Amino acid sequence: MSLYHPAAAVAAALVAWQAAAAQPAPPARPAADTARRASAPGAGALSVPNADPFPSTYAPWPSRPTVIRNANILTAAGPVIRNGAILFRDGKVVAVGASVETPADAVVIDAAGRWVTPGLIDTHSHLGVYPAPGTAAHSDGNEATAPVTAHVWAEHSVWPHDPQFPRVLAGGLTTMQVLPGSANLIGGRSVVLKPVPSTSVQGMKFPGAKYGVKMACGENPKRVYQNRGPATRMANVAGYRAAWIGAERYRRQWDRWLEKREGEPPARNLNDESLAEVLRGNILIHNHCYQADEMLQMIDIAKEFGYKIRSFHHGTEAYKIADVLAREEISASIWSDWGGFKMEALDGVRGNVGMVFAAGARSIVHSDDPSYAQRMNQEAAKSMASARALGIAVSDEDAIRWITINAAWALGLDDRIGSLEPGKNADVVLWSGHPFSVYTRAERVWIDGALMYDRTNPSRQWRTDFELGYGPGRTP
Repeated sequence: MSLYHPAAAVAAALVAWQAAAAQPAPPARPAADTARRASAPGAGALSVPNADPFPSTYAPWPSRPTVIRNANILTAAGPVIRNGAILFRDGKVVAVGASVETPADAVVIDAAGRWVTPGLIDTHSHLGVYPAPGTAAHSDGNEATAPVTAHVWAEHSVWPHDPQFPRVLAGGLTTMQVLPGSANLIGGRSVVLKPVPSTSVQGMKFPGAKYGVKMACGENPKRVYQNRGPATRMANVAGYRAAWIGAERYRRQWDRWLEKREGEPPARNLNDESLAEVLRGNILIHNHCYQADEMLQMIDIAKEFGYKIRSFHHGTEAYKIADVLAREEISASIWSDWGGFKMEALDGVRGNVGMVFAAGARSIVHSDDPSYAQRMNQEAAKSMASARALGIAVSDEDAIRWITINAAWALGLDDRIGSLEPGKNADVVLWSGHPFSVYTRAERVWIDGALMYDRTNPSRQWRTDFELGYGPGRTP
């Protein structure tokens, strides 16, 4: 055993210093190079397209090759496969059909006639930014301090230990877009998450997913800002236009500088930066809007400034302009049966989802509610029943798309998730019965091929750190 002696340590350090001093000095940098380095802007000074200062650190959980056979499979990519099978391995769907090859090391599950679907997707969630318990200290979804707050990002309000995350996972949800609230004309950036255990929001972020920007029209902004403006719908529209005028000028200034990188760069502005990314096509617009006339005005504003609206959210009057949504290729992220709870929602009808579908537009059933998000399959089933009551022919294959592939398209992720096809991410749900039955529950849920939830196995039922609390053997 050696002992530490202060004097010996000091002597050794002195010898090391003398040896270093005897080494030749490094060559001096040329004066021009030194000046260039001193004047070069750091990364944080530049408004670079697709900048990623808060990158995803998500990594798929350990998985095993898995085969589910004797299953009825709603792929969201074609007709139902009766008594079929699916193989997924290394996080991807490998094969799906009447039968599949079974690797020697695969976990084999006999579904015994139960149903399999893609993981469900929610385009409109506030989990994490309005977590449970719902206290003022946790109310972080609305930056209601100015009509335009495009500079804020929802991910910086997300609390990863929200106990609502494991509950939506248990409902078969595997991807969600978390948005800011609707107090503002332009409320900030959204973030796409996977409901997985993580100590940071970055560990939940869907790698490579585009950001969204939340816009809101109608009653909410004018109610929140009536004493400061906007106080009317006409001021709402003026506010959008003023914001886009500034963003367009900002985008041109930065695009010119980035092309040559000469001289002093323009000053960064986080509000304009988010909107400039929309104008470049790098960020998607998700627009809270109830009334048909206002949705048409928002489409006109988008055309005026050269961006596209990816999805209208809530849209209780979407059925009135379903043909326009189809023509403009704008999806409708809407409720199954909410309506009438305020003036602008007064004309809501239960056939909304089905009528938008019948016109050829992309219908999406969203939640905007932590309870709805736990039973998205039932919300789609209600919409299917309402459509059929109107004489609109809706099949199971149609309805599953409302909560899978159509939602994936709205998030710009339909090439990776939303359907069970070879090469796509293995987000898979095995249900206890028909997925559109009120009696059915998700039995097992896989994300990227990893079994993240098993109703029959407590060790596969995630509880957040907040829920665990203090117990025997746990100390503060």
